[in-house]
Amino acid sequence: MPLNMNKDVFITCAVTGSGGSQDRSPHVPRSPAQIAESAIAAAKAGAAVVHCHVRDPETGVPSRDLGLYREVTDRIRDSDVDMVLNLTAGMGGDMMFGDVENPLPVSTAGTDMIGASARVAHVAECLPEICTLDCGTMNFAEADYVMTNTPGMLRAMGQMMTDLGVKPEIEAFDTGHLWFAKELVKEGVLDGPALVQLCMGVPWGAPNDLNTFMAMVNNVPDDWTWSAFSLGRDQMAYVAAAVLGGGNVRVGLEDNLWLGKGELAQNWQLVERAGTIIENMGARVIGPAAVREKLGLVKRAPVAK
Repeated sequence: MPLNMNKDVFITCAVTGSGGSQDRSPHVPRSPAQIAESAIAAAKAGAAVVHCHVRDPETGVPSRDLGLYREVTDRIRDSDVDMVLNLTAGMGGDMMFGDVENPLPVSTAGTDMIGASARVAHVAECLPEICTLDCGTMNFAEADYVMTNTPGMLRAMGQMMTDLGVKPEIEAFDTGHLWFAKELVKEGVLDGPALVQLCMGVPWGAPNDLNTFMAMVNNVPDDWTWSAFSLGRDQMAYVAAAVLGGGNVRVGLEDNLWLGKGELAQNWQLVERAGTIIENMGARVIGPAAVREKLGLVKRAPVAK
């Protein structure tokens, strides 16, 4: 199969994520001010898109607080640095079962299940240009935890995003997620051509070997736009793989804390390194204006307070 290298590549920076990484690196931003500052630095380093979660400013624990999302959004939009804002809509689908002999009732510790409207409330409030849609239910590494996204929930959330004029970024952790995403476009729940993030190496989704990666790539419709990432030490290898495969790239502290052995990274450093790899491959890094044109996005003005 011939290479279909992408010559015009945009970088997404996943700024902080919802994992328990807040105590593993002092560079993982916690407060809205820190998250916005890190996003702005990443944009200055070449990230066209910034993907943001929020955290409790004191503990660093992932949060769904609407006020925190609003503050991050306002700080980014009030800055003089242009970037496409991508907010997560992945929170609120966490289910922690009991042990293997007594799975029910589910545990109140670790379970966070809310309705579709609540999961999209911060999107409706902040109106980012992009928000994520995790396109399937999935087991992660924890023994009794399930990330729950039923077909009914995804149809409801996807329709709300479409009605709001916010472009969903489909998070595909396995080939079945792409299958369902294509069905959502076919049904008219999502507008096509769609935007996809291929999430590689997340236990227990698609492993990050290149055969699986190309199977994922080959399941993305030709007129869709896609990006890809992998975790930890494989993050930069997948910058090159994504560009060679015809896609765009994602880096950031959500997926990888390290710049090198024993050297903790900052978001802007990961973006800068990704940009160097892209340019050394003979491609160019495009900015937020070009991304808006490519994806049909409209830049949002600061929301009236």
